[in-house]
Amino acid sequence: MTPNFLRRGLNILLLSTCLASPLGAFAAGSVSFALIGDVPYGLTEEPQFDRVIQEINSRRSVQFILHSGDVKQGSERCDDAVLQRRFDQFQKFQRPFIVTPGDNDWTDCHRANNGSYLPTERLARFRQMFYPVTGQSTGVQPWQLVSQASTPGFETFVENLRWSFGGVSMATVHVVGSNNNLDPWSGIDPADSFANPRPDRLAEFQSREAAALAWIDTVFDQAVAADSAGVLIAIQANPLFETSASAQSRQGFNRFIDKVRARTLAFRKPVLLTHGDSHYFRLDKPLTAPVVPAGAAMLENFSRLENFGSPSVHWLEVTVDARDPNVFSVTPRIVRGNLYPR
Repeated sequence: MTPNFLRRGLNILLLSTCLASPLGAFAAGSVSFALIGDVPYGLTEEPQFDRVIQEINSRRSVQFILHSGDVKQGSERCDDAVLQRRFDQFQKFQRPFIVTPGDNDWTDCHRANNGSYLPTERLARFRQMFYPVTGQSTGVQPWQLVSQASTPGFETFVENLRWSFGGVSMATVHVVGSNNNLDPWSGIDPADSFANPRPDRLAEFQSREAAALAWIDTVFDQAVAADSAGVLIAIQANPLFETSASAQSRQGFNRFIDKVRARTLAFRKPVLLTHGDSHYFRLDKPLTAPVVPAGAAMLENFSRLENFGSPSVHWLEVTVDARDPNVFSVTPRIVRGNLYPR
């Protein structure tokens, strides 16, 4: 998606949610993780991203790194060499590294300037490269995670992962930009359209959407069973909360949004959705819930956090402290060497 970083100024925001029930290996005290995404975009940003890596590695408080996808620029080729170069750079992180795929990483690879690849072939290659051991993160010190691939019927979805951290149930869910792959693969098939979709593109969307909806149920069911105090879901796409559900551009996200809304309403505890895609840092409450009499109101226990993205090559530190009523706090970490002008 085209960056909208000029649409808003930089705000330092605090996410106030009450998370108290300990869960998992990091259950007590103040713990944090780094949230990044939409970086690095091309060779020119790799040195800037190295500065981000160095800064995150230097912070002992950061326990893992979460990347919201788009490991390459939208106009950059999808060649194995490009993906391998990015994977190798991510392996400089000294702590566990977790990534969810982005549309630049496979969906949009049909574009001529991306190499006119078949997107499903690139998705298979991305899975092989970025999830070399099923149920395990990468990074110098990998973590054991739970992968949806261990669930019968969802064996290919190695990228859908879940884990526990600081009293919160966390998960990646594979939801991407380009309308969640409902946008036509026009670069390799001019006849592909919304009205007459390629069967293989539609089949990919439907199977991955089914996996995503089932995984969200699994994550919330686990959170309820463990008496987790909160849920964090990480996706790549901006799901266009503010866009009408009837708009063509949101058709790929409607069932995902409906599922998250329903489970958040029933959960009645804080739910945080993280994503990238539109390239500017924000924290808000964009999801509405039905009210009586007829109408809609803010879904108060739901928050959305979007990470920095190219050309803003910085990171967010998300801190979890179960002893604090405001257990989740978000701190923008600005890398001085990456400020404009460079």
